[in-house]
Amino acid sequence: MTTAPPAPTQRRPTLGPVGTLAGSEIGRLQKGYLDDRPDAVAALARLRRGAGKDTSTIPDLWGLLDADPLHADPALHQDAAHTALYTAATLYSLHQQSRGTRMHRPGGDELGTAVRRLMPGGDMDESTRKRFVRAGSAATMPVLATRLREIVLLLRREEIALDYGLLAEQLYQWQQRPWGPDSVRRSWGRSLHAHRAKPVDPAGGETSAETTHTDTSTDDHKDSAQ
Repeated sequence: MTTAPPAPTQRRPTLGPVGTLAGSEIGRLQKGYLDDRPDAVAALARLRRGAGKDTSTIPDLWGLLDADPLHADPALHQDAAHTALYTAATLYSLHQQSRGTRMHRPGGDELGTAVRRLMPGGDMDESTRKRFVRAGSAATMPVLATRLREIVLLLRREEIALDYGLLAEQLYQWQQRPWGPDSVRRSWGRSLHAHRAKPVDPAGGETSAETTHTDTSTDDHKDSAQ
């Protein structure tokens, strides 16, 4: 009897200092927000003002995140690291707005996987695909941030979470010329196409072949800061 070969697996990108710090800082704010702590709610409200913008030009965001660990690594490009950290945090703050479950999930979906979850039944939706392609073809970080904001609004609507530590790491890599943008594009493209549609169960119905992420938070939260 011939055994079918195992399905290929998607190699998950690893996190460096930028992604690790972003995951920690966003996780801290997320916990405070879901616990309805006024300081965290206010911080996310301020961060939202920078979503889709060049965060380096918005002084009101300075000091909302602990970026000190970035200065301890002389190998990091400081401007790129700060831009990636704050861009990811501002996009997360928009994603989490008025949502009572975690929109940042460490070890969760990469951007391409999350975008594919927006497509009904796993079929390739042309409108969503075009938004994703536009993000991937961005030539500068401000343009990329603007196009990612459009995608995040769709993910928020459907309550589809992202791993924002991974996104921050990729935003840092994106700024490393000349290889960075192409490397990130390849990873996003692979994660989009690695999605598996639900196979038909011979006994009737469908079975899910996707990896799902269970959220244990059941808090209902009303956003008190607009």
